[in-house]
Amino acid sequence: MLHDFIDWILATVHDWGYTGIFILMALESTVLPVPSELVLIPAGYLAHQGQMNFGLIVLASTVGSLVGASFNYVVSMWLGRPFLERWGRYFFVRPELLHKTDAFFLKHGAVSTFTGRLIPGIRHLISIPAGLTRMNLGAFAFYTSLGAGLWSLILTLFGYFLGGNEALIREYQHHITVGVILFVALIIGGYVWWQRRG
Repeated sequence: MLHDFIDWILATVHDWGYTGIFILMALESTVLPVPSELVLIPAGYLAHQGQMNFGLIVLASTVGSLVGASFNYVVSMWLGRPFLERWGRYFFVRPELLHKTDAFFLKHGAVSTFTGRLIPGIRHLISIPAGLTRMNLGAFAFYTSLGAGLWSLILTLFGYFLGGNEALIREYQHHITVGVILFVALIIGGYVWWQRRG
């Protein structure tokens, strides 16, 4: 079943092009388990082959991510915490994970919407506390687009340069993940220092 799901994602990217990337990344930014790596790395490889435009891949991915995240934002703002506490586990939002995401959001403020987009396991949930706390919509859209755009750029570049070599992908994917997490840690550290200085 998992193999069929992966094949469907790859076929959607190949056959539907930018529309497929937009739809899959919108789904990935809600609570559905669509791995962005399986969407953007093959797309980056197609760009390397000249079958797709690199810039349009990143644009479609970023806009799709914003649409999906905005859906979470609006639903969270409308339904509120009582609904998510009681029914969230049926949508892959466990109460304990929701609480951790809340703590992360409250500790680092609006910038967590940006950094959260770069952290696996949090990226698709970070828009939920933004909606629950009724974060300013303009700020939400800006930080979400910034984070989603950077993540899309990294994965598309990864596919562009290494997408044709599965052995290299397996070798370097861990390093890419660690590098992104360290980058996020630096951003958070700098933000906290700046807040305390002020």
